[in-house]
Amino acid sequence: METILCICLGIGLSAACGFRIFVPLLALSLAAHTGHVHLAAGFQWIASNAALIAFGTATVLEVGAYYIPWVDHALDVIAAPVAVVAGVLVTASLVTDMSPLLKWTLAVIAGGGAAGLVQGGTMLMRGTSSVTTAGFGNPLVATIEFAMAAVISILSLLAPIFIAVVVLLALVWIARKFWLRSHPRISTTGHPTLT
Repeated sequence: METILCICLGIGLSAACGFRIFVPLLALSLAAHTGHVHLAAGFQWIASNAALIAFGTATVLEVGAYYIPWVDHALDVIAAPVAVVAGVLVTASLVTDMSPLLKWTLAVIAGGGAAGLVQGGTMLMRGTSSVTTAGFGNPLVATIEFAMAAVISILSLLAPIFIAVVVLLALVWIARKFWLRSHPRISTTGHPTLT
């Protein structure tokens, strides 16, 4: 049962990496530092004072940078691959009692996949905001993304199974939106439609 909880926690925190990369890493570092979670072998550095300070500083800089016009777009481009790597790292750091092959496969698919899909969704949301509000709505989007990262990180630590189910349902919804965006259906009138 502990392995399932660790996987669910990894999925939840990985999804939060898709909103903000360092918020879930800071949450994981704090939880490990206080003994709330146990890290896999080779990942104890996440609980160190140095990692806690680094993740805290990076969180403040990342959150603040998303409120600077045009910097937020540049961060989105950089954040896409970095969020996937962070999702893999978070999941791998939590999964114990598993063969390395299975652990890293799970980390790449579940952790990296969750972070990547959420990051893709945030890029679409920010792009839509930029087009429809000429960028004036982006600070609101940045606030929502930060809040989502914080809430998902905290809920992942408190109720990992619940948040993993919610995240998986949300990921299915996001994947469906991506699919429909790239494969519009033809309606009976002969015009493509999105649902």
